[in-house]
Amino acid sequence: MAETDEFGEELADFVRRVAELKSARSVPADELPTVLDAAIFELDHVADQLWPRFQRLSSDGPSGIASTDRQEQQLLKALFQRVPVPVALVDRETVVRRLNFAAASFTGVRAGYATGRPLTGFLAHADRAAFRSQAAAVARGDGDRSLTVHLQQQPSAPVRATLTALRPSGEPRSAVLVVLQPADSRVPSGANTPGPAPNLTETTRHTVLMDLVDAMTTTLLSAPGEGRSAVPERAAEVLHERFADWVVVDTGAARLSRTTVLGPSDIPGPSDTTGPSDTTGPSDTTGPPGAPGLSDTPGLSDIQGPSEGRRPSEGRRPSAYAEVVAALAAQDPAACPLVVEAARGGSTALQVRPEDPDVFGRDTSGDPFLVRANVTSLLCVPLTTASGPVRGVLTLFRSGGRLAFSMAEAQAMDMMSRHIALAMARLN
Repeated sequence: MAETDEFGEELADFVRRVAELKSARSVPADELPTVLDAAIFELDHVADQLWPRFQRLSSDGPSGIASTDRQEQQLLKALFQRVPVPVALVDRETVVRRLNFAAASFTGVRAGYATGRPLTGFLAHADRAAFRSQAAAVARGDGDRSLTVHLQQQPSAPVRATLTALRPSGEPRSAVLVVLQPADSRVPSGANTPGPAPNLTETTRHTVLMDLVDAMTTTLLSAPGEGRSAVPERAAEVLHERFADWVVVDTGAARLSRTTVLGPSDIPGPSDTTGPSDTTGPSDTTGPPGAPGLSDTPGLSDIQGPSEGRRPSEGRRPSAYAEVVAALAAQDPAACPLVVEAARGGSTALQVRPEDPDVFGRDTSGDPFLVRANVTSLLCVPLTTASGPVRGVLTLFRSGGRLAFSMAEAQAMDMMSRHIALAMARLN
């Protein structure tokens, strides 16, 4: 019983120190690294001292686990949630078991959503393999590790991840405690994290979506009779950059063939400063199968207004994604699991932070297309009517820090896909 009382006193001292750390959040920015170091030291104290002592007390049998001990265990859980440092508890496969409030705010992911999902799914693709390898090494008992990673929704801001092993009571394997902090030693703030769209009402959002549907309908009704394959190409031009950074069109009933690939816009050349040409509307971005398409205005938000196009010869330099566009144009749709499933099942697929990078296939060098295109959300919609066959598949990507596709946008895209399929059936 004396050991239990001593443990309670030490735990109470720890609680008081945590309260002091909470009050230290208002110190000047140049002194915050010291506060963060102290917080990490306290977490190490919990992992190395308090937690093993609690395990010893709990292993004494039912008689050794009094109500006071259970209360202290609940207190430890509360401390984990309230400690003012982003902390996550993961297993050796990086699957999140617990995420405290600071970590949820830091990553922009709700704890309930993150639990049961790999923490690597919220990191940039290039950092996932290294983080997974280091977490496995820590879980094996190879010692603590630290590495720099990048969050998928904010790839420009480096994050320092510190990993240490932790053996939960009654479990045969060690878990991994992950502490996240900005690599530049600054406390994350709302100004540094991508927030929601501008403060618009739901009515305004609906109006913007209806403007896009109106633009699509106008394009489909005013398109000349150029053949069925020209319909999805014109629809792709409406969606490109105004609605998505990447647009991939596959057409065909018995066998799909890739007809259009539109990637992020290229960098304007010197002659672009003279102003746009007299040609308005989307630029001429389509061509024969395998020919990549490009456009001019980068996507900066959910849905943008139509941009003024320029002819390809007006002083434009090649896009940084030109090689990815060419590789996508040369891909066989049959090698793309997402497209095959949409054509077979006839249902829309919406994925935010895709967990499987191979869902859209790989290029000839073996690199996943989703990684090369820096895809953060995607929409894959079949081009079909209520009772007709699937006439093609339209795939949309958003990349970088652009807001992910929403359910409302997916519903609007599903409606536009039926309009496109009707226009294709009319010209059949």
